[in-house]
Parts: sequence; structure tokens; C-alpha cells
Amino acid sequence: MKLPKPVGFEWDKGNVDKNWSKHKVHFKEAEEVLLNKPIKIFLDNRHSTEKEKRYLALGKTDSGKPLAIVFTVRNKLIRVISARKQNKKERTIYEKK
Repeated sequence: MKLPKPVGFEWDKGNVDKNWSKHKVHFKEAEEVLLNKPIKIFLDNRHSTEKEKRYLALGKTDSGKPLAIVFTVRNKLIRVISARKQNKKERTIYEKK
């Protein structure tokens, strides 16, 4: 899936702290995943609304850590909702060519 070209990231204190405290994922790691290739992005139909689409990105950090990032795009900015390690099923999907 191809997204419109975002121009940056939007972070609020709650999300920065939440992803670190719950999943030990630093916000910079989430950004790396969304900027690195290869990346696989899927529409998250289950959590999307008519007003706002949510996406799931599967990718790796600069250090090779496989992460799953849930995000939305608002005013050309990526807003990360959740960042965590990929589960086994997600790793299998990501690693398929």
C-alpha cells in the first residue's frame, strides 16, 4: 500500500511515554521503521473510521529490531498510535517476499 508523502511526525507526550513504558520502544525507533525499507503497510480496517484511516506498518529499525507500528496521517504528519515488537504472525508476513 502506498501512502501520501508525509512531511514529518506528530508526537504528544502521552504517546511517546506510552510506547516506551508499555513496549520499550523509543519514539525514534518508530520513526526509523516508517522511514526504512523494506516496509509493508496495511490498512487497519478494524480500527479505521470514516473520518480517519489507521494503518499497520511492519518494518525494522536501523539496528534491525522488527516492529509493528499503528499510525494515522493527519495534515501530512504521521501520528504514531502504537509501536511494539512484531508478533510471530507479523514477522512471517514481513519476511515473505
